[in-house]
Amino acid sequence: MLRYLTAGESHGPALTVIVDGLPAGVRVDLDRVDRRLARRQEGFGRGGRMKIERDRATILGGLRRGRTTGAPVALSIPNLDAPNWADLDGRPPVTTPRPGHADLAGALKYGHQDLRDVIERASARETAARVAAGALAEAFLAAFEIRLGAYVTAIGSVRLATLPAADAAAWAAAETSEVNCPDPAAGRAMVEAVKEAAGRGDTLGGTFRVTALGVPPGLGSHVQADRRLDGRLAAALMSIPGVKAVEIGDGFALAREPGSAAHDEIGHGLRRYSNHAGGIEGGVTNGEPVVVGAAMKPIPTLRQPLRSVDLSTMEPAPALKERGDVCAVPAASVVGLAAVAFELARAWLEKFGGDSLAQTAAAYEAYLHELAARGYGREGHR
Repeated sequence: MLRYLTAGESHGPALTVIVDGLPAGVRVDLDRVDRRLARRQEGFGRGGRMKIERDRATILGGLRRGRTTGAPVALSIPNLDAPNWADLDGRPPVTTPRPGHADLAGALKYGHQDLRDVIERASARETAARVAAGALAEAFLAAFEIRLGAYVTAIGSVRLATLPAADAAAWAAAETSEVNCPDPAAGRAMVEAVKEAAGRGDTLGGTFRVTALGVPPGLGSHVQADRRLDGRLAAALMSIPGVKAVEIGDGFALAREPGSAAHDEIGHGLRRYSNHAGGIEGGVTNGEPVVVGAAMKPIPTLRQPLRSVDLSTMEPAPALKERGDVCAVPAASVVGLAAVAFELARAWLEKFGGDSLAQTAAAYEAYLHELAARGYGREGHR
């Protein structure tokens, strides 16, 4: 089974991720991994921390001559801000939790008196390690011509009026934007919204969309709840700090439509005339692009702190005020892409298996022949 574990704190010496289960023979371009890490750091509205960090992955094991060996792949991402926090143990304890953060819930769960013991691990800094894991999954999927992209669809009240087609052109347009938005006019309006929020000492959330092209039918399963791919994708995205809602395909909008307008009719080649379902039906991919959206709440660290309680005195006090972002939705879209890539790679290996890339490819080719024999893809609609 493909899996990963991360370790490390926000201001510790480094973050570490171990990815176990990748077949041997997967070509890994470390420059591409680093580009994903750099992309996570970008986006208008990011805080001072991202001016310090220059995220780069160092391979600790599992790769030789640029390819996986079948052993666990271990990567390390140094925290360049760590020396500025070398006196962390000597700092006064943090006792005023932030509403919307893990501070209080984590302290109550683990019995901590100093909220710093929660903050360091609950920090979204940990998602850099997830992005590295996702980049490895992307490298695996690329061997089968699966392509993924992500872009921001809303920041605050500024939203895309029309979602672009799920293709590389939209992704490329988004990457030229300060907020990872494919529509230049909407992107400029999003930047202005972030500026206004910053002027008020406030923060903004938003939504993003992740798409995977080239995914064949048959990943995931309808036979058990924990094997349904839509549920697994939702769980992967909901685990990203700040994400509070997930939708597959047209998601919430489908609840407002009659059945005659909500479902994707089937045409020649067993392909669909539309993709309201986001490429997944009954927990199984149906051959159309996999489309997943997520909503991120505003960052809970405010320059104008919300009301809280000082745990050392149990008296009212303003919440912790610490360096933070005004908006991290563009960064979350990159983390979301990594989450989707990893879950698709997991489902791929569950279906096709293989201890080496060649073995996985042979099983996939056999499956494609089986699909063709059943008429899938003949004069199909796109």
